Amino acid sequence: MYLENLVFDAVDPQRLGRFWEAVVGGERLTDVPEGFETRLAVEGGPVLDLCFQRVAEPAPGPPRLHLDLAGGDRQAEEVERLLGLGARHLYIGQGDVPWVVLADPEGNPCCVMEDRAAYAGTGPVAALPLDSADPERDAAFWSWLTGWTATDGVAPRSLRHPSQRGLLLELCPEQAPKGTAKNRLHLDVRLDAGEDPDDVEARIAERGGRRIHPGWGDLPWRTYLDPSGNEFCVLPVSTSGA
Repeated sequence: MYLENLVFDAVDPQRLGRFWEAVVGGERLTDVPEGFETRLAVEGGPVLDLCFQRVAEPAPGPPRLHLDLAGGDRQAEEVERLLGLGARHLYIGQGDVPWVVLADPEGNPCCVMEDRAAYAGTGPVAALPLDSADPERDAAFWSWLTGWTATDGVAPRSLRHPSQRGLLLELCPEQAPKGTAKNRLHLDVRLDAGEDPDDVEARIAERGGRRIHPGWGDLPWRTYLDPSGNEFCVLPVSTSGA
């Protein structure tokens, strides 16, 4: 399996998708009424597709997954660039911190980070912080799920693509247990050729995850919760040869 998508629920997928495409310098993949996709590729590292799917309204509550953007020594200029694209300043109780908290056009928080050695070579997205009830346990789960490996970082546990390039997946202590509302952002992994979806499902359960049936109709992928209750999808083997 490998990590393929970062998926946003969006009231207006085109507006939100074009914003994030401009933020990360993405390559347009799809632009249709019900969705928008753009590709973030890090040279010598991972490829991650940012996918925006239409919902009637985004889920309430604080996010459990968000984007930290690389600011570095150009943090102030990057903040101004994002504000010009349609972001706004956001206060979430962060106090006096060296990073800058913004909201995208649909209110999803994101942070523009100061210079950190751990974020060298990440590209425009420094990290994806994910709330976790047990960062050590969940790091092992997500490492198995994606093939990403442990790396030094600022979170209790951080994972990175085996190339050691591109963004970090950071497992961060949750402020409160996951409720019943669906996360606004979630991750998708895709099966490699020869992997059996039923076998993968059994191994997910062995590691503390579980399948859910949200009632979205007959879909080619399966939806799960990680051990801390965060949604993710397992996509079938690609037929495109990609």
